[in-house]
Amino acid sequence: MAMEVLGNTKSPTRRVLLIHSWWGLTRSFRDYGERLSGEGYTVGLSDLFAGKTASGVEDAKRLRRMPRKEPMYRYLISNIEDLLSVGDSWVRTVDLVGFSMGGHWAVWLSQQPDLPVRSTVLYYAARAGSYAHSKASFLAHFAENDPWVSKTVRRNMERAISSAGCAYQSFDYPETSHWFAETDRPEEYDAGSAELAFQRTVAHLASS
Repeated sequence: MAMEVLGNTKSPTRRVLLIHSWWGLTRSFRDYGERLSGEGYTVGLSDLFAGKTASGVEDAKRLRRMPRKEPMYRYLISNIEDLLSVGDSWVRTVDLVGFSMGGHWAVWLSQQPDLPVRSTVLYYAARAGSYAHSKASFLAHFAENDPWVSKTVRRNMERAISSAGCAYQSFDYPETSHWFAETDRPEEYDAGSAELAFQRTVAHLASS
């Protein structure tokens, strides 16, 4: 399945790869991508589940377990390569925005020394490991009440980023929970916090 690309594909604009959470490429992420493209970015929408989406946790777990023609990491690397090859452009780096599961993958991609990741934005996601070869700057949005993000893993991630000398900034959003920035999740969605996180994301991308 070809990656969907939003925004101007001919001018040399910054390229942003958006990686969805385990619900799949839902309306929420398409809308987010549209807003980013409206800010002047060329946005690639990863679709890790080939058009399938989930509305509940058990459905999402089934999507993650379904057979794949290629591993997720290879698909995402191909997304980066495809996004950079769109149109006639001298752009040689990509920015990443990942939500939850997508945030985990955004971190992994940022840690790979051969991938041209310029900046990485995480929504309620943390992943440790080595950042020694990362060239990215990092912005992280965290929910105040979030059993899905381990405080220990977050702390280890932040220490590793600091040790590697990468630029890092994080924000905690009061009275929010996991998925607070996704309109498809009405029980968790917090419009005010989601908007603030989006504006901070745009500012980070512009300054990185």
